[in-house]
Amino acid sequence: MKIAITGKGGVGKTTLSGVLARLFANDKYNVLAVDADPDANLASSIGFSEEEYSKLVPFSRMKELAKKRTAASDGYGSLFILNPKVDDLPDEYCIEHKGVKLLSMGTIDQGGSGCVCPENTLIKRLMQELLVNRDDVVIMDMEAGIEHLGRGTAESVDALIVVVEPGKRSMQTAKQIKGLASDIGINKVFVVASKVQTNDDLIFIKENLKDFEFLGHVSLSDAVKQADIKGVSPIDISEEITTEIKLIKANLLKILN
Repeated sequence: MKIAITGKGGVGKTTLSGVLARLFANDKYNVLAVDADPDANLASSIGFSEEEYSKLVPFSRMKELAKKRTAASDGYGSLFILNPKVDDLPDEYCIEHKGVKLLSMGTIDQGGSGCVCPENTLIKRLMQELLVNRDDVVIMDMEAGIEHLGRGTAESVDALIVVVEPGKRSMQTAKQIKGLASDIGINKVFVVASKVQTNDDLIFIKENLKDFEFLGHVSLSDAVKQADIKGVSPIDISEEITTEIKLIKANLLKILN
């Protein structure tokens, strides 16, 4: 199962990604979590310590590895392999906690920037490997968009989950993401409401996103802040958040199966 999670910055998508990864691991799935957000925080949401996380190097910074795998030579305009070997990289460069393996992509140059570099090529090929060839449950924590996904990998995404909070800007971002997803062939787009305080919040979100399939909600809770202060995952200290995300997971599995 391949799940991509996105949404406007600060809405709680990393909390959802980390707790979902832990829940799937608790159910004995092979779980590979991918931090594809430049503002990388997925490790703490899963429960990695700072010492463990310090060992994780984003692939965007592995310039020598990228040059070696793509057989790139020095110099502007040099030729290199566009389909490098990457199948061994996930297991070699991941870190693991509570059954969840974690990789970090780092920042890559976006389409239209004019840059086709070895690091960019390595990451795009690696994303294809993770989404097309791996048998793991892959959970991608993405920035507010789908830039890491291309037409060659989009058809392998089983679910694109857009996390939203009660607010017009969050609604607008969700609609933009759905349009971009449709352009590259992702049709299974779901919404999760976050930072919910009242039933009116849920009504507001559902009325503004009628074209989305609703998976559930996560309440506004001080537990996320406390988990960050303590350096643990919300799943380790909040029964409320865990229960709500368990329901989201159950609804997702029911729909996809």
